[in-house]
Amino acid sequence: MRIAGAALNQIPIDWEHNLRNIRIAIEMAKENGVELLCLPELCLTGYGCEDLFLSDWMPEAALAYLQQVRQWSEGICVVVGLPVRLHKRTYNTAAVLRNGEILGFAAKQFLANDGVHYETRFFTPWPAGETTTVEWEGEQWPLGDLIFEHNGVRFGFEICEDAWHPDDVRPASRLVGKVDLIVNPSASHFAMSKTDVRYQLVMKASRTFNCTYLYANLLGNEAGRVIYDGEILVARNGHLLLRNQLLSFKEVDLEWMDVDFEIELAPAADIVPLAEPDEYKELNQAMSLGLFDYMRKSRTRGFVLSLSGGADSCFCAVGVAEMVRLGVEELGAEEFKRRCGCFPVAAKTVVQQEGAGGKAAQVVAEEDTVAPAELSTKQELVAHLLTCAYQGTVNSSNDTFNSAKELADSIGARFHNWEIDEEVAGYVGKIQRALDRELTWKTDDLALQNIQARVRAPAIWLLANVQNALLITTSNRSEASVGYCTMDGDTAGSISPIAGVDKDFVKKWLRWAETELGYSALRHVNALQPTAELRPLEEKQTDERDLMPYTLLNRIERLAFYDRLSPSKVLAALETEDTGFDREELKTFVRRFYTLWSRNQWKRERYAPSFHLDDYNVDPRSWLRFPILSGGFAEELAAL
Repeated sequence: MRIAGAALNQIPIDWEHNLRNIRIAIEMAKENGVELLCLPELCLTGYGCEDLFLSDWMPEAALAYLQQVRQWSEGICVVVGLPVRLHKRTYNTAAVLRNGEILGFAAKQFLANDGVHYETRFFTPWPAGETTTVEWEGEQWPLGDLIFEHNGVRFGFEICEDAWHPDDVRPASRLVGKVDLIVNPSASHFAMSKTDVRYQLVMKASRTFNCTYLYANLLGNEAGRVIYDGEILVARNGHLLLRNQLLSFKEVDLEWMDVDFEIELAPAADIVPLAEPDEYKELNQAMSLGLFDYMRKSRTRGFVLSLSGGADSCFCAVGVAEMVRLGVEELGAEEFKRRCGCFPVAAKTVVQQEGAGGKAAQVVAEEDTVAPAELSTKQELVAHLLTCAYQGTVNSSNDTFNSAKELADSIGARFHNWEIDEEVAGYVGKIQRALDRELTWKTDDLALQNIQARVRAPAIWLLANVQNALLITTSNRSEASVGYCTMDGDTAGSISPIAGVDKDFVKKWLRWAETELGYSALRHVNALQPTAELRPLEEKQTDERDLMPYTLLNRIERLAFYDRLSPSKVLAALETEDTGFDREELKTFVRRFYTLWSRNQWKRERYAPSFHLDDYNVDPRSWLRFPILSGGFAEELAAL
């Protein structure tokens, strides 16, 4: 049997878009002689519909739209993911369609409820071994723990999280000997190095359960924060038959494979490992796709960036340049521009022509208003999509200006340079008059730092608004953990693409981008110590002097909120590691981290939406929740 998976780049409750991609996938499958096609989990509605899954109307609408899809299933068996609501409970299901009929709905038995997933809020798990019926306009279909048959091949289901449970309880354990094929429609989020875990999961399942295993994942930045890599896998008895390119810019990625189910294939003695993952390359591809989808799905016309010349803003600028490079390499310049939806297109004029029966008919004729050579190079595309501004003060250095200017010029971004000292002086003077005293660095250090960052926001927001563009905010995860940022200042923006990445990784990635991707202008920032440049230059302010070494900050953060250790256990763990600091110094850093963490949850609650790129993050909307008001670990820190 020729079986296939299709990765789809969907949008929550965008029925027209989602149905179009589903139809394209089905038509492509038919053209290639596919007999059984698996589409991703909840691909009809989109996976990220959140509390809409709790409504009655949205699952009802999905079931109605499924009737369109069944019409397209003539000559093929298709698996389509959608929610089904019964008796005020919503179930995550995979509908099986064939020859214009609905054969039934397989229901998800285990729900993801960790990390970025909150499925138990929306869905009810289906009990193993049970079935019921779904009714719609006089028709009935089975729903539940089902086995299907197509052209002599028996198949059952694991839906995403079902496969991540121990072998003795997952659905596959009850399918052994009953099916030839296990189908897994998924919405499994991207995280660096995760694909190796998923690959091993599928490969071992195919060997353990003596079957062929077909896996198809969602693709792209579907709903804003979470990115899907579009992985498609076919494995048989521990042998890899098919694996596709991940993180594609395509709307639909169809991959098919011929499997002879009548021939016995001996189980693989060993699972062939994947190559060691390149996390720098993985993050680059994921962030590029995340930015591309966020821009076009939000119907904006590019990005605006306050380019300080520091590590974080340079990372974001290169991210947009890489979005263009990778998108054009895969799609071609013209298709990339069409998909962006924000480039000049041929103007349309309405021409009156005589139609059938002598009636006037309106025919749209196109007039090409864009010169063929216009916006043809990658730099010119970047110029259309990215505008940068260096907003200097008396505390800004030539080093950061040169870093910003040369990088913007090298990638083709539009670049502006203005100073904000006059605006800062105006606000400082206003408050000095109100308080009837002078504001000084000795008495008002943080306030004087913050006003500089905050004054930068209105102008850059205005520029973004005028251009109908997304304002990028540049905070990283390390800064978010300790609140090393100015609310409504450097945190102002529409999207925060690197807020899920720690500062040490940012610095290493920039060195990789300079050497491996050829962004030679990054040599400036790679030679600088990270600094906010908010204090007078003679003080030589650096981030790590204000906080602690970033490598240590990241280690404390991971021990505290990924491993979930208490302050005393974090300290004990650090003492066993080669940090280069003695116990008293480590105590100081642990106290500082937890104190700053506790004070700054309100900031993390207000960050612009960020991408989930690592195996965890500190975004309360997508991974880590913490009270805004708390005791601040006072007793725990005192006990150190």
